[in-house]
Amino acid sequence: MSTPLILISLGVILALSFVVAPRRASVQGFFAGTTPDGGAPGLWTLVLSQVTTWIFARSLMNAAILGYYYGIAGTLAYAAYYGSFLTGGFIVMRLRETRAASVQDWLGARFGGAGRAAYNLVIALRLLSEVFANLIVIGLIFAALLPGSETVAVLAIAALALAYSAWGGLSAALRTDVLQMALFLVVFIAALIALLLSPGVSLGAMLTAPGTAGAWNGWVLLAVAALQVFSYPAHDPVMMDRGFLADPATTRASFFHAFWISTLCIIGFGLFGIQAGITGAAVENQLIGTWAAMFPSWVFAALMLSLLVSALSTLDSALSSAARLCVEELRLAPRSLMGGRLSMAVFAVAGTLLTLFGSQSLFDAVAVSGTASMFLTPVLVVGLVMGRRIALWAYLIAWAAAMLGAAAYFARAVPWVAAFLPQGHKYEQLFVICVVVLIAGFAAVWLGSRGRVETAQEG
Repeated sequence: MSTPLILISLGVILALSFVVAPRRASVQGFFAGTTPDGGAPGLWTLVLSQVTTWIFARSLMNAAILGYYYGIAGTLAYAAYYGSFLTGGFIVMRLRETRAASVQDWLGARFGGAGRAAYNLVIALRLLSEVFANLIVIGLIFAALLPGSETVAVLAIAALALAYSAWGGLSAALRTDVLQMALFLVVFIAALIALLLSPGVSLGAMLTAPGTAGAWNGWVLLAVAALQVFSYPAHDPVMMDRGFLADPATTRASFFHAFWISTLCIIGFGLFGIQAGITGAAVENQLIGTWAAMFPSWVFAALMLSLLVSALSTLDSALSSAARLCVEELRLAPRSLMGGRLSMAVFAVAGTLLTLFGSQSLFDAVAVSGTASMFLTPVLVVGLVMGRRIALWAYLIAWAAAMLGAAAYFARAVPWVAAFLPQGHKYEQLFVICVVVLIAGFAAVWLGSRGRVETAQEG
């Protein structure tokens, strides 16, 4: 009963996404997200776009899975990453005070081409992981709904998302984000109310649940999030791109509202995973199958539709940021509609191919990406906040330390890598890696810093 409803609803949402996408695209709208009359996007367009591109399918599944295993501690740990809206808003406003138009602008002015290249490598990998991870969730959903159809579903949805994204670029992403977020909120709130009103469900029990694996590693992961939350938004091009579209007051307000809305959504979705753990669900590593058995068909359909909508909204935003990266930052294609569309196609194809070979562990992508971003913490604290000059060698040492830390976590099962890591759970290892990366980065950057840089205030 629920499968036809989900498929029909998904078809309607895809059709509506094509309807609300701009009829005619301009180069400025494609790359800068301007309205048809050349204006900046409004406050709630920015807010809903920020929220829907950050509470994407991978995040919703992560929150639920971490809640299942580690209870409220796991869900809070993942929700802590959404403090990135506060730290990201702070970074954006400081960057704008220097009259930088992007993170790359600021890094390029201080570290030249090497500074830009090191950063662009990290965000290119981030964008690929966004496409890959959201397509993985789509595959997981269709594996549960229609076993054997997952590859076809991934290819079809990737192609359709690319089609309407390539139609209007960032302006299309902003407009479809508003539609998709509104639909997401309707179905998600309905499902959450049904969960909280279900017989035998206690909010108090969910908020104190230790999870099926105990709460300890959830609290460890919360500490990891606290270490990564300053740098994490700065390596996310989707968030950073939206920090330079509107005036300062609108931008500042959009980050604040996106913070509280997205945090509540993530915690709310985590409750579904926590409740699955409380009921003693026996479907190990098959949370979607667990939900199908736990809830009425319409609640299950609402959950799946929430995941599918969030996957779509992230795909189009990731592709629009990929176009900006390739065209405006890397200059690999001309600043034209065709150049942007070709860039989108490359990332869409590469991300889709990764689903055939990549890991199914959704949080690993967050952990590796977040660790790689940590070179930005000492650079931004010392260079942007304290206003000190930093030598290029110090920047590159901080970058290398973060890359080695990310690689060590990714390859932690390799015997010679494991020999350098402490014994313990992978999140305990991740915490130690993050501490070492920060110590090495701050030591290098502080030793390589001198004097203050005069900055012009944004007018």
